[in-house]
Amino acid sequence: MSGGEALLRASLVRDLAEAARRVGTRALAMSGMYFARTGEGITPALRRAIESLDHLTASYDRFHEREVPRRDMFRALHQVRELVPGVSMQLTGEGPDDPYLVELIEDVRREFADEVPMLVTTLASVGRAREWFTTDAAPVPAAGVEPCFQASWPLVGYDGTVLACPSRHAAAPHRPAHLVLGDSAVDSWPVLRQRALTTHLLRGVRMFGPLELRRRFGAGDGTGNYCGTCSRLGDSAELDVEVTRFLESPKGRALEAAALAVTKHAGDQAYLGTYGVAAHRELATLGWR
Repeated sequence: MSGGEALLRASLVRDLAEAARRVGTRALAMSGMYFARTGEGITPALRRAIESLDHLTASYDRFHEREVPRRDMFRALHQVRELVPGVSMQLTGEGPDDPYLVELIEDVRREFADEVPMLVTTLASVGRAREWFTTDAAPVPAAGVEPCFQASWPLVGYDGTVLACPSRHAAAPHRPAHLVLGDSAVDSWPVLRQRALTTHLLRGVRMFGPLELRRRFGAGDGTGNYCGTCSRLGDSAELDVEVTRFLESPKGRALEAAALAVTKHAGDQAYLGTYGVAAHRELATLGWR
């Protein structure tokens, strides 16, 4: 459960977490820790919501810190650790060597004695940062198979729309058609699951990644943004036809089965190498037994 700020709807978070537990699923919520600055601390409603979770991730960066001072956030996170089995942090900077990010990492490690894992990411020119943030980072290479891990993580949007992955591009206002699986108020989980497993463009993205998929089967050389390229795959009818033809062939079916087996057993380090900052990858395993 993410947002915006999921814990502003504390009762809903608790209801969803308890419903998840009844069917054998664990629940995680991400929070900007807004409640750390309120002065009233963790209210009874928030406490019930947090206690219902299996994991809480605190999202923090220089923009959050303008609203929630670091010492207040640390104090609240110590309290949260007493209420929920698992706690982690997602830290974002303007690059792996961003002085603010490096100093924040050191502060978190010192405050929690290396008992709180951290997923470290970098700011991207999407969402609220689209108009003002630019980066000189090199684009993702045009060649090379880079299977997408996120295409196996459906997202239920605020209006009940079920998207094939939780990326910000998938949840953008225009919502690419090939990333929409259905409506949670209408479609059952077996129906949504079947669509996720059989939509040809999604199968191709899980096997090759969007850049290689476009390079092999569509127009263009495949250069550019990884998720941004995926969001535009549905614009080409020709690409859809070619991907479908390949995946329905004996060669395509055999290669897909092999690729999925490799991805399934790739482990957490492969995920971190794709979506986290490589220089800080080891921080994601701090505190785990």
